[in-house]
Amino acid sequence: MYPIIFQFGPITIYSFGAFMALAALTGAWVVQLELKRNGYNPELTSSIVFTAVLAGLVGARVLFIFEEWSNFLRSPWDYIFTGAGFTWYGGFFGGALGASWVVVKNRIPWHRAADIVAPAAAIAYGVGRIGCHVAGDGDWGRVTNLPWGVAYTKAIIGWVDPSTGIPYPPGVRVHPTPLYEFIESVIIFAILWSLRKKDYPAGTMFWLCLILTGLARFAVEFWRINPAMGFGLTEAQWFGLAFAAVGLIQLARNGIRSPKRAS
Repeated sequence: MYPIIFQFGPITIYSFGAFMALAALTGAWVVQLELKRNGYNPELTSSIVFTAVLAGLVGARVLFIFEEWSNFLRSPWDYIFTGAGFTWYGGFFGGALGASWVVVKNRIPWHRAADIVAPAAAIAYGVGRIGCHVAGDGDWGRVTNLPWGVAYTKAIIGWVDPSTGIPYPPGVRVHPTPLYEFIESVIIFAILWSLRKKDYPAGTMFWLCLILTGLARFAVEFWRINPAMGFGLTEAQWFGLAFAAVGLIQLARNGIRSPKRAS
């Protein structure tokens, strides 16, 4: 694809970084709107988003290193100083911890803050996946003959079959799974955005977001090439099921009720 958008002398603008920045800005815009609507200081947006992004990047890289531990021990600098190699669930946990620290510090109820951030996280993730698609971050899917199949010949980590490490021959196209995830994220965002003004118990939007994102990732893994961990399911699918289960349990504990109607 196009890992470099612009290059002039020593100045290089990478597509992955550019879309990560766009994802952060998109999420920040949504968080700001929701903070203001819920009566909180919208100026907290920058602190929440910056801390979440920074902690998320650290978490994503740390989990990726653990997943590639044997290779990391052989060549640690190749894993530390690179623009590729991030695991989404590590990013989620890191970002959640970072954002939680900011909202607790500013005395915003955690469940209320989680509801505020949920739609932003959904759409920001989708925008970030566009960056993965444009840069070719190695998260493409299986070989396909479908008309929308894509060849990531200029991928930032090499145009190879992730299951074998062997370069794909010319003419091979694969499922553009980052685009599938972008579509899923837009749908999840639309659902959460349409429900955000309902009078549900605090935390409902966040737990619903966990359910939807978990199931979405579980589904898209059937088109991706990731090794199975157990019972034929990949690590991401097990994480996805865990997310969905936590969300369902929390919704059941909080009690699912219809929102109050305006009188």
